[in-house]
Amino acid sequence: MVLQPDVVEAFNLSGIPHQNLGVVAKERYYLQRDGSIQAMPMLQTLTSWNLLYNSLRRHFPDEHYHQGKSLTNFQQHDEQVTAIFADGTQKTGDLLIGADGVTSTVRQLLLPTYDPMYAGYVAYRGLVDEEELDPETAAIMTERFVFYQFRNSHILQYVIPGENEALVPGKRRFNWVWYVNYDKTTELPRVLTDKNGKRREYSIAPGMMANDIEREMRSYADRVLVPPFQKLIAATKEPFVQTILDLGVPNMVFDRVALVGDAAFIPRPHTAASVSKAATNAIALSDALVEYDHDVLDALKAWELGQLVLGMQLWRRGQDLGETSQFMYGKERWEEQLNFPKII
Repeated sequence: MVLQPDVVEAFNLSGIPHQNLGVVAKERYYLQRDGSIQAMPMLQTLTSWNLLYNSLRRHFPDEHYHQGKSLTNFQQHDEQVTAIFADGTQKTGDLLIGADGVTSTVRQLLLPTYDPMYAGYVAYRGLVDEEELDPETAAIMTERFVFYQFRNSHILQYVIPGENEALVPGKRRFNWVWYVNYDKTTELPRVLTDKNGKRREYSIAPGMMANDIEREMRSYADRVLVPPFQKLIAATKEPFVQTILDLGVPNMVFDRVALVGDAAFIPRPHTAASVSKAATNAIALSDALVEYDHDVLDALKAWELGQLVLGMQLWRRGQDLGETSQFMYGKERWEEQLNFPKII
C-alpha cells in the first residue's frame, strides 16, 4: 500500500514511531510495448499491511486486545451499547465502532441490504523476494513504482518490506497487482473456486488458487505483458486473487454505533486511499469526541457529514479510474499477441 500522510499522522498522534514504515520509491516508470520507458520523478513511500498492523499492535495493551471473538449482535439501551459475541460473552460501553472491513458484521446488522458489489474485474497479486528476481528485471523494478498499461487492463509493482518487516535491500519484496476483467456470471465463479473446489466469496489466498486458473493467468501474462512483468510473474511462487468491489453507505452513524474504514465505503484500489481514509475517519472521530467533551451522540453527529463526503468522493473517484482503465474498449479482456520472446 502507499503510505499516505493521514496514516503517518495517525501514528504520530498515537505516539508510535513512524520514521521507518516503508520503502521509498523515487520515481515512476511507465513501460511501453516497444521496450522504452517513460520516467516521472515522484517520491512515495510504499509499505505493507503486516508492518503497519504489527507496529500498531506492539503499542496496544494486551489486556485490551481480545482475539477469537466473533460479534453476532449488539443492543443499544439508555446511554450505552452492548456487543454480543458468539461465545456468549458481552461487553458494554459508550460507543461501538464497526471497523471490521469489507465483510463488516456491524454493517450487515445495521444495513442488511448493503453488500459489496463486484466491479467487473479482479486483481491478481503476488510477492517476490528481492533475491529471487533476475538482476536485469530487478534493476528496473527496485525502488520504483512501475506500471504497464494496455487495453482494458494495467499492472503495477513496487517494493515493500520483506519477511519480519525487513527494510534492508536484498531482503525486501516486490509486490505486484494486475487488474483483469472477468464476467460475473460466466467466468468469476471459476476464478473464485480454490484448489480444493471450495467457492470463495471475494478472494483466494496465496497458495490456494486452483491449478488451472493459475496456469491460465500465467499463460495470459506471457501473451499480453511486457517482458519485465512476465519475469516478475514467472518468479512468483504463490499468486493470489481478489475481486474489486464497490460499496457506499447512506449513513455512518446509528445512535451510538459508527462505521469506519471499509465497513462504510470501499474505494477501488486505484485511489491508493483505503487505508488513509480509515485513518482520517479515526483521527476525525477522536477529535470530535475531545471537542464535544466525550458526549458520544453530539460528537458522532458532528463527525458524520464530513466523513460521508470523504467516502463518497473516494468511492466515485475510484469508480472513474477503474472504468477508464478496464472498460474503455468494452468489457472483454485484451488478447492481442505481442511479439516478445516467451519467458521460460
